[in-house]
Amino acid sequence: MGNYRFTAFEKTGEVLFDEVWSFNDDETAKVEGQKQIEEKGVADKTHRLVNSSGKLILFHV
Repeated sequence: MGNYRFTAFEKTGEVLFDEVWSFNDDETAKVEGQKQIEEKGVADKTHRLVNSSGKLILFHV
């Protein structure tokens, strides 16, 4: 299980979410992370999901 940091922003730079999520691996993080992003209603906002090494898993502008 690894930690992944999810951050979502408004265009103004306001931080909407800054959370740590746990997933088994990067592929699971990509699929399950996208589901959580959609559930939070920020799929159309600027967001990113990175693993504990800083590798970008998901990114949307």
